[in-house]
Amino acid sequence: MPHKTMGAEVRELVEREHEGKPAHVVIASRVYRTDARNLWDALTNAERLPRWFLPIEGELRVGGRYQLKGNAGGTITRCEPPRAFDVTWEFGGGTSWVSIRLAPEGQGTRLTLEHIALAADADAHWKQFGPAAVGVGWELGFLGLGLHLESGEAVPPEANAAWMASDEAKRFMRASAEGWAAAHIAAGEAPDVARGMAERTAAFYTGG
Repeated sequence: MPHKTMGAEVRELVEREHEGKPAHVVIASRVYRTDARNLWDALTNAERLPRWFLPIEGELRVGGRYQLKGNAGGTITRCEPPRAFDVTWEFGGGTSWVSIRLAPEGQGTRLTLEHIALAADADAHWKQFGPAAVGVGWELGFLGLGLHLESGEAVPPEANAAWMASDEAKRFMRASAEGWAAAHIAAGEAPDVARGMAERTAAFYTGG
């Protein structure tokens, strides 16, 4: 996998209310060198999703239920091609929310992803791992999407066992975790706390 290919270009953490309750919002964005319709298709076409992310099944329409193989499922709550969709993200007995926005930028399209988790629901996990827990995972998705769009790559990074065990992959995941620590510090977290969370997340992803 080309090392020059990146995950997110912008990482941000904000605190806001969701459904009237305090929530952590992890935001990642990146510009892809393609038009919105092609990017939308890569994100929503059940035949293309397994090439860079995960196989999906279900009723892929507003109000429909989806299930990602071996991962989250949920309900599609908004779908406005080719610029916006929202889903519930139901995993491990908990529910969070993911929103995707596409907007033209320069000669490409900016993808902005928000993953929203209620602070009370995420508390124990958040105190251990912080925003990198979801941030690193989404950046692996951003990486796979970029490879797919650039070269037609048909093996998602996380499905490539040889790459995931490589030094390159470990550098990618550590750099992502460090980037999320920086975003956490910028949002007001104490540097030692944010870095400790990121180090634990990197260790989880890299095996040490």
